[in-house]
Amino acid sequence: MNRRFFLGTAASLLASSAIVLDGLPAIAKGVDVNAVLNDPEAPTGGNPRGDVTIVAFFDYNCPYCKTSAADLARVVKEDGKIRLVYKDWPILTESSVQGAQFALAANYQGKYETAHHALMGISGRGVTGDTMLEAIQASGVDMKRLQADLTAHGPKISALMQRNLAQAEGLGMNGTPTYLIGPFRASTLDYDGFKEAVAEARRRQAAN
Repeated sequence: MNRRFFLGTAASLLASSAIVLDGLPAIAKGVDVNAVLNDPEAPTGGNPRGDVTIVAFFDYNCPYCKTSAADLARVVKEDGKIRLVYKDWPILTESSVQGAQFALAANYQGKYETAHHALMGISGRGVTGDTMLEAIQASGVDMKRLQADLTAHGPKISALMQRNLAQAEGLGMNGTPTYLIGPFRASTLDYDGFKEAVAEARRRQAAN
């Protein structure tokens, strides 16, 4: 088993909240599990009818998020039965907030994942807002539409990030990245770690 995978079987259950995802009973310090899994404003990827849901909390200036992002995308694509929920959680720098705003605005033109992968592809930490904007522009996002959506939907975008923050705090998360994979919580994972986590989530579901 990947050394970074889980924190032990008991500890890997989402904190002490006894939360179990994917429709099973859940108690999570006031956190609405359905809101975590199905916020209508939160971007999603993968298979919308997938049998395992991965909820990814991340920051565009987090080097560990960037390390995991490509492997997560690969596993979601190859598996074909994973539903991925993106939770922009910009907690590191002011430019992290800008990056999240850009990506979430791109969602209004159906280009969230395009912007997300462009931002995750920028190496290093402390990336400026200008550099992030250049990466999104190079990815093919319509920049005029992006600016218009930032203006028109700014309050909705801010409200979504506040909900993400409240959920992360309610679930006792300590930093980015944090992945909720079925009934488990994990931090930085590589390709094999994600595959093992998904397989274990499926085994746990089958056992229940």
